[in-house]
Amino acid sequence: MLSFGMSRIDEAFPGFQRGDFAVLFGHSLCKMLTFRLSVRCQLPRRKGGLSSTVVFVDGGNTFDPYAVSATAREYGLEPESVLEKIFVSRAFTAYQLTALIFEKLEEALKRYNSKLVVISDIAGLFLDRDVPKIEGRDLFFKMTQHLLNLASRRQVIVVTSYFPRVYSNRSLFLELVLYGKACTVIGLKKSKGALKLVLERHSGIEPFVMDFPSNGVTMDMFMERN
Repeated sequence: MLSFGMSRIDEAFPGFQRGDFAVLFGHSLCKMLTFRLSVRCQLPRRKGGLSSTVVFVDGGNTFDPYAVSATAREYGLEPESVLEKIFVSRAFTAYQLTALIFEKLEEALKRYNSKLVVISDIAGLFLDRDVPKIEGRDLFFKMTQHLLNLASRRQVIVVTSYFPRVYSNRSLFLELVLYGKACTVIGLKKSKGALKLVLERHSGIEPFVMDFPSNGVTMDMFMERN
């Protein structure tokens, strides 16, 4: 089990299990949660980690080594050592992203013996108008099914971040496919001056909404840490 290491969240959502295909959606703090998971994954099991490296497929140019380093210091880890165990591949088109996932990802999991995969901004590149609509839909459907199968077959945790854009037929299709394939769907939403953590789907936990004050919220202020 890999948790966020934040006491109030962990009481309601104990974390991700190996074999999960999960979506983190919404507020930009979702990026920080993926960085946090990438650090916590490296902790020994007795401290809530998986003693594992991480494969980070960056589809939205979101990877931030400074944020990862800051999180590493929170846990008393050497930032350079932590960063060396996060294997980042960047994609700048939907075709590059699908090629990385179909052709390179499983090989990387075997090479680095990683138990966590992060796919950042999984749908963003598919909104590019240069990607034909029907072709993009087909590629995205096959890619998400591949990730679901990969998580189950190799017993790894696959966490994707998804940042909703202005709704269109294309974005709505991608969202429905992604949420439909995922085992766990959890997100951050802003509503009426509050930041809400929302669990929309999980096989063993009832959906819930958790409110936090949002004025000047940062990841440091977000929760007491474990």
